[in-house]
Amino acid sequence: MATTTIEKGHTSFLQGIQGGASIAIGYLPVALTFGLLAKSTGLQLSETLLMSLLVYAGASQYISLSLIAAGTGVIEIIFTTFIVNIRHFLMSASLSEKVEEDALWKKAVYSFGLTDETFSVASMKEGTVSTAYLCGLMFISYASWGINSGIGFVLGASLPTTVQESMGIALYAMFIGLLIPPLKKHRKVLYLATLAAIVNSICYATQMISTGWSIVISTLISALVIEWIDTRLKNKEDLENG
Repeated sequence: MATTTIEKGHTSFLQGIQGGASIAIGYLPVALTFGLLAKSTGLQLSETLLMSLLVYAGASQYISLSLIAAGTGVIEIIFTTFIVNIRHFLMSASLSEKVEEDALWKKAVYSFGLTDETFSVASMKEGTVSTAYLCGLMFISYASWGINSGIGFVLGASLPTTVQESMGIALYAMFIGLLIPPLKKHRKVLYLATLAAIVNSICYATQMISTGWSIVISTLISALVIEWIDTRLKNKEDLENG
């Protein structure tokens, strides 16, 4: 019986690795770029690897690089990262209804590997998702991100200094690349981005607060205002249709 359970777990783990192979491939160019940008921002190889291995959040890591380059304080960076990743609460709650019952410490281990991509793959899998499957899925994704971040840094170190310094523009290109797909699908994202840009520009122009807190405040204000307007419009439509 124990042997059968072990074999089943081994099979599920391999299935998870197979399911995460496409994620690992997709992470390759993004992680390489992060490593290159980390080098141009002034981080050491150890710091780059630690950020990828301990933070393991693509968008947050890119934002952190821009904040570090701007000389932003630690508190602002942590707070901004928290806001960007707050969606993980919803993803975790949703996925918890699909995974098999298991020890809390095991859930804590594989929950660290939860990203937008691993969540999508796990959510689309038919039936109950096993712990072994999630471990395989998240292991290969995590390994790809960490290893390729290091490779990107090493490649960046071999580039000429002028090229390394010019890599900073790739950071903004990455943000635009992340923003365009949602803009095509949801007009709400456009309003959020526009309002956040306006508020952040006002804060920057008046120099009332630091760059880090300016990003935090503009993010919160735009999210609250747009969500409030969207809720009001939906309630109005319900009243008219009802």
